[in-house]
Amino acid sequence: MGFFTKLWTFRKILILVLTPLLLLPLPLLIDTKEARCAYTLFVVAVYWLTEAIPLAVTALIPALMFPLFGIMKSKTVASAYFKDFHLLLIGVVCLATSIEKWNLHKRIALRMVMLVGVNPGWLMMGFMISSAFLSMWLSNTSTAAMVMPIVEAVIQQILNAEAEVNAIQMKNMDGTSNLGLQLDEDEVKRENNTEAESNGVEHNTVCKIEPEDTSPQRSVPKPEMERKYLSKKDHMMCKGMSLCIAYSCTIGGLSTITGTSTNLIFAEHFNNRYPDCHCINFGTWFVLTFPITIIILILSWVWLHWLYLGFDFSRMFRCAKDKSEKEKASAKIINNEYKQLGSISNQELVTLVIFILMALLWFTRDPGFVPGWSSLFPQYKGYATDSTAALILGLLFFIIPANMPNNSSCGKKSYLSYTTLITWKEFQSCMPWEIALLVGGGFALAQGTEDSGLSAWVGSKLTPLGSLPIWVTIAVSSLIVTSVTEVASNPATITIFLPILSPLAEAIGVNPLYILIPTTLCTSFAFLLPVANPPNAIVFTYGHLQVIDMVKAGLGVNIIGVLAVMLGVRVWGVPLFDLETYPSWAPPHFIANITGP
Repeated sequence: MGFFTKLWTFRKILILVLTPLLLLPLPLLIDTKEARCAYTLFVVAVYWLTEAIPLAVTALIPALMFPLFGIMKSKTVASAYFKDFHLLLIGVVCLATSIEKWNLHKRIALRMVMLVGVNPGWLMMGFMISSAFLSMWLSNTSTAAMVMPIVEAVIQQILNAEAEVNAIQMKNMDGTSNLGLQLDEDEVKRENNTEAESNGVEHNTVCKIEPEDTSPQRSVPKPEMERKYLSKKDHMMCKGMSLCIAYSCTIGGLSTITGTSTNLIFAEHFNNRYPDCHCINFGTWFVLTFPITIIILILSWVWLHWLYLGFDFSRMFRCAKDKSEKEKASAKIINNEYKQLGSISNQELVTLVIFILMALLWFTRDPGFVPGWSSLFPQYKGYATDSTAALILGLLFFIIPANMPNNSSCGKKSYLSYTTLITWKEFQSCMPWEIALLVGGGFALAQGTEDSGLSAWVGSKLTPLGSLPIWVTIAVSSLIVTSVTEVASNPATITIFLPILSPLAEAIGVNPLYILIPTTLCTSFAFLLPVANPPNAIVFTYGHLQVIDMVKAGLGVNIIGVLAVMLGVRVWGVPLFDLETYPSWAPPHFIANITGP
């Protein structure tokens, strides 16, 4: 056992050393550009999947190996590491930094929850809607980190209210309320003593439960439930509330190009590989994915509600005037949290206005069904992109002052410091440099596979798949990436598969969007494990869940997600992008003879 323990301890070093050595026969025996590029691709893929070294460091490997293998010049590789994607990311991060700095996201989340009510089922729906909406514009990690403390405060308030209600009920049932009987003094004294003993036992019981709530022992699930929760029903409610945050933070990001890094990676890869296609923009992506997001969100809520709160949906729609103690406690904590924010500040108001303007500019740049504002510059068609709108408004955060100067002075000359809505240091702390480098490495890999001829070679070998129904090909590719993304990061997964699936679509004569869009969306479905997604890890640290809980609930959400994506792409995605026609903007394909002589 000692040997295997040491082996497991040094597993990353072994992967780091053995991977290039074991794959070395590939470029040595097959001395072609395709083989050398495949060698680089395999090494990078293994390092990304195992995270033997940081993802951003692995992304730099193509910049080293492509020039040494004669695949691409160093200057050409370097240019692939900074694209239009990075400018869009900068503008989005400027917005996200200001939203988080001035607590606008917290105000939006609490307000949405207050609108839907405090019934546990509606409360779960309110948190899911607010988390999904925020993750459309912020990273899913930031959204989960912001919303989960609010959910935890509500959970603790509900549990405390439940304990108080139980204590009151036990006190009323101790036998002292029968005042209709005539008792002598001894009986009254004896009854009073009994009451005192009963109350003492009750308080001691509560005191025993509360200290054990902080016990670090988490190895035995059932005793933990008995220590932390007054009933199994309370424990199940805590599980459902935690999982709804983890899943909705991921689901919401599907509906916008900027919502997740996988969407951004897809958009940049697609625009680089098919520059003549101008069909993917913020508006068309939203039209396709927003209904899919709504379907997944509602069905996931129904699934989690049935799994952890029961199947009594009719109770939720009864307009009862008297609220339970749990509902009163939930409303109280949410209202208190919202009151602590105070009235909306000037900084929040300016951030909200810029936020709305940025969304409007994205939607109206080139909506497709009507001319957008980019048509105002016909001589520069295709020059302005979503990154242009993001930068126009993103730079305003470094210009607009955070505190407007006041005119009040007491005869003395006042000096006001000029502080903008965000500072460069705050922007740097929010900027995901790792993602920026990871995406750049993916672009370099994609360009390397194209220049070396590996992309065309893979496409020719995948041509026999053209004999299968298209929906089978889409389903298989979607299930593969959904499985891989559970053990690998979402950006790494989509970066590996995009250069493979693009030539596949071209080889079988299918519109590339027909395969790439569902694959991109399914890459975000990392719901099974705590390590599969940052929101999963964040909610798991609060101690309400076990791995088996996340696997059981996540499997259902995964199935819902894949089916909803297949439905959306098939029903309204086909007419939106004309998916059943091989487009003119894609490379011409040839029909290979796969039937044999």
